[in-house]
Amino acid sequence: MKTASILFVLFLAQVTFGQATGPQIACPENMFSFGDIEEGEVVSHEFKIFNSGDEDLVINKVRASCGCTAAAPEKDVLKSGESTIIKVTFNSARRSGRQKKYVYVFSNDKVNPQYRLSFTANIIDDNANQVSSNNNASARLVVDQRKHDFGNVAEGKKVDLHVKLKNSGSKPLNIEKVKSSCGCTATILSKNELNPGESANLKIELDTSGRKGRLSRTVTIHSNDPIEPQQVITLLVNIENGKT
Repeated sequence: MKTASILFVLFLAQVTFGQATGPQIACPENMFSFGDIEEGEVVSHEFKIFNSGDEDLVINKVRASCGCTAAAPEKDVLKSGESTIIKVTFNSARRSGRQKKYVYVFSNDKVNPQYRLSFTANIIDDNANQVSSNNNASARLVVDQRKHDFGNVAEGKKVDLHVKLKNSGSKPLNIEKVKSSCGCTATILSKNELNPGESANLKIELDTSGRKGRLSRTVTIHSNDPIEPQQVITLLVNIENGKT
């Protein structure tokens, strides 16, 4: 708490002695680590946002990435030097390994209209460890991302995502096929047979050519995982006019 207070005072000092113009969004600690947490645990953190500018800061909306939720700020209009709290909650259910998530704050700050907060967590999957120690255990596919939002992308651009796949079971995992919901999505898998504890990389490429507006597509992974033989990754993107 003392560290956060000192950082906040330093930011206010910058407001007092700086040459701020217009509303300016700021956060003393825009990155946070939950450290090690158990799979299934729900954790939360409060980010302190304040206006370091010399005009009113208006927070229009807050958007969270997959797996977490962000509550609306306590105040959406901040005068110079005023602050508010954005509470972020993360549900670690059905996830494992290192996670990094983002929360976007949209405001009338002309320099940073889409301010990004982030947090990390390392999820310890006790259930997977129990499965591995069971003589009757099977292959178990763990996908480190089930949903990804590319945000705003100019029409015609190709964006890609790298997803880590891991076999947390005690028998070999066979990835039988990876199927996309449309021809605009291409996938490349580094390997399709994983021994216990092995990982592979799945590259997903989304082509925005000839499309516009909000788009949602899926990639489905088929494997010999007896519990979840089909796992779906959802892709979101907002395609804007590429002519600038």
